[in-house]
Amino acid sequence: MILTVKQILVIYALVINGMGFAFMGIDKWKAKKRAWRIPESTLFLVALLGGALGSLIGMYTFRHKTRHASFVWGMPIILVLHILVLVFIIMGPVMVL
Repeated sequence: MILTVKQILVIYALVINGMGFAFMGIDKWKAKKRAWRIPESTLFLVALLGGALGSLIGMYTFRHKTRHASFVWGMPIILVLHILVLVFIIMGPVMVL
């Protein structure tokens, strides 16, 4: 089976957002157990690589990192940037002569 570029991008988006969601849940669970934690830099990296929506949903589902300003503001900003890039890619550059 050969996948199209669009199918690959959709699969990537689902996987990276699933990871963002799962990482928030796992880190919350580890915080309760006082176990080794997922570094905040890793949580942000997953968001930057396309998992901002999943990370944001995970934050509020698990009530995790919701008191950290860097996450409360950072995750939505990353998500908005991703949306803007997506809109730009879909719409294409506007040429003005």
